[in-house]
Amino acid sequence: MNWNQLLSDKRFGMEKYHDRKHDRTDFQRDYDRLIFSSPFRRMQNKTQVFPLPGNIFVHNRLTHSLEVSCVGRSLGNNIGKSLLRKHVDYNINFLEIGSIVSAACLAHDMGNPPFSHSGERAISGYFASGNGKLLENKIKEEGGRWEDFLYFEGNANALRLLTHQFIGRRRGGFALTYSTLASIIKYPHSSLAAGSKGKFGYFQSEEETYHLITKELGIKKTSTDPEKFARYPLVHLVEAADDICYQVMDIEDACKLHILTCQEAVDHLINFFDGERRDRITQVMSMVDDTNEKLAYLRSSIIGLLVEECSRIFMENEEAILEGTFDGPLIKYVCEQPRKAYEECSKTAYQKIYRAKEVLDIELAGFHIFSHLIDALTEAVMNPEKAYSKLLLQRIPAQYDTNNPTTYGKVQCVLDYISGMTDIYALDLYRKITGMSLPAV
Repeated sequence: MNWNQLLSDKRFGMEKYHDRKHDRTDFQRDYDRLIFSSPFRRMQNKTQVFPLPGNIFVHNRLTHSLEVSCVGRSLGNNIGKSLLRKHVDYNINFLEIGSIVSAACLAHDMGNPPFSHSGERAISGYFASGNGKLLENKIKEEGGRWEDFLYFEGNANALRLLTHQFIGRRRGGFALTYSTLASIIKYPHSSLAAGSKGKFGYFQSEEETYHLITKELGIKKTSTDPEKFARYPLVHLVEAADDICYQVMDIEDACKLHILTCQEAVDHLINFFDGERRDRITQVMSMVDDTNEKLAYLRSSIIGLLVEECSRIFMENEEAILEGTFDGPLIKYVCEQPRKAYEECSKTAYQKIYRAKEVLDIELAGFHIFSHLIDALTEAVMNPEKAYSKLLLQRIPAQYDTNNPTTYGKVQCVLDYISGMTDIYALDLYRKITGMSLPAV
């Protein structure tokens, strides 16, 4: 792959308007377009890890995405400046990489359903062992890809949300640049190559879209697996920004919710440093008594360290990244001290944070709510002539194609609607259609 082709400001679905000039670059316009969009705003009521607790502020999908975008911009700016110094003969505006990565970071979680990753697992579970399994043969007989539902993946759903022409909407969806779209696709293959982890980057409905992206940007298939494409280089930076944020922020949120003590949180975070730098950071922290201030200082110091490390690793492996042979993620290759501290944070997160009562409760509720919503809505789109179906279908916004002629399309319509819900909306709809909540008379 080559940088000249990889950095394309052509807009998906709006190619014929490519020569129009604006005060802002097209990559900056991508960022603004996402910030002002309804799906982006809805993320403020979508769980990140912990359920939204009211008076104690923890991260939701919106704040997480904004923070990832800030870190991604720093990573992109570092790489852009380094590439500019390294490839002085190239006539390429490498400095736009920061804008591309920051925009992609805003969008990277926009396809995630309510209730955090438990929402993804609830959808997959419904088709693996719930009533959804009854649709398997019919979907396959009609030529639909059953694996898209069996391994439902928020990353693939983000590409659909950003590119699909929903009813009444313009061609190309958000009409983002090809480079920004490619930067969010962490798993550049279909669900047929998802493997045991069930990770993939595009649904059957967006396969042609992804192939157009690969053709425009010159993304090649890997030499080891004909079913998989090489990763678009800037995906590594978006992934690194996400990795840097969520592990550190989860420790901070766990402290605020008293899942970890303040001392446990500080001990985990200070371990990213050693030697004189650790001594200096400890000295600065001793100047304040406020725990939140200490954690904020530690957090910013860790982010700075990991941004520099990941930038270094990217540049050292530029050739392998362009060849599509680099075995990421970048965070895996940071120097020993922060790598061990990161691994320890991950271990603590899985043992104490992701198994906390609050997190498990939201997952249990998510499974029940999702199962009922998918059941009811799928029954309605499959049997629209029934009296109850007619009532329920009126709740589905007109942009979703409830009249799709295929079973695959009807199920995807239901999942489009559900995955776009906020936690509160999903719970409210569940209560109303089960009769648990009625409007005031």
